[in-house]
Amino acid sequence: MSRRKGRILAFQALYSWDVSNESLDSILSFSWLQKDSDLNKDDSSELSVSVKDEQTFASFIINGTVSHIDEVDSLITSHLASNWSKDRLNKVTLAILRVSVYEIIFQKEAMPSIIIDEAVSIAKDYGPDDSYKFINAVLDNIGKDANKTISENKN
Repeated sequence: MSRRKGRILAFQALYSWDVSNESLDSILSFSWLQKDSDLNKDDSSELSVSVKDEQTFASFIINGTVSHIDEVDSLITSHLASNWSKDRLNKVTLAILRVSVYEIIFQKEAMPSIIIDEAVSIAKDYGPDDSYKFINAVLDNIGKDANKTISENKN
């Protein structure tokens, strides 16, 4: 299973959820994927099993992010420069940040550095020019704060 593809699906779905009036259930059906894309080939193929795994992983991230959207957005806002607000963020950038912050804070099975690297890579492919630098800085600070909190709680 490709977690990167699952993260891409999750960010795309969160973007769609944020900019459209689509219900979360409708978005989670993944009917918005192109019928002829590589993600939807013959059901009996190995690829199809992988796609189902990617959609399951994406659904997990999407549901978790939406369930914790206030906490996730609060963390993003608190790590923006003082002259920035969440409303100024490009919607693609915001979706990538939301997916990544949810994973860093609430999902402990992946290391924050891996999540950040994937977010940067996704931003390079899908985000506006140089958004990957902004995303890297915000997530790095959130990751450091999360690690500091974990260390303090252990002591």
